[in-house]
Amino acid sequence: MKVALVCTAFLGLLVFGLGLGVSLLRGSTRTNIGHGSDPADRLHKMVRAHGNAAEYGPMLAILMLAIAARGCTPWMVWTFVAATVFRYLHAAGMLLSPSLDRPQPLRFVGALGTYLSGLALVVAALLVV
Repeated sequence: MKVALVCTAFLGLLVFGLGLGVSLLRGSTRTNIGHGSDPADRLHKMVRAHGNAAEYGPMLAILMLAIAARGCTPWMVWTFVAATVFRYLHAAGMLLSPSLDRPQPLRFVGALGTYLSGLALVVAALLVV
């Protein structure tokens, strides 16, 4: 249960940290709402990184906590860690990319890893029922 809680905390830190980053960047650019359509714009990238983290982080956290509450095997615990790392890699890939309309390796690995670890957590949740 401890690893699930730590991973959940790190997913929360990612969502709230990116949210704070969006707010600070909005303040510095005097942009109250929305963002430009340029995929190379810093605010555009930050908003999308935050939005994507907010889309996947909570479901991963719910799965981790539900699985851990029922008892889990070592592969499940390693999947908690992997899913969390993949979310950070994806966010880094979005923020470090010169433009969101071009491929970026960290973003690709983070997205693929999120899908694979997320599906593994779904299977794990079904196994601990």
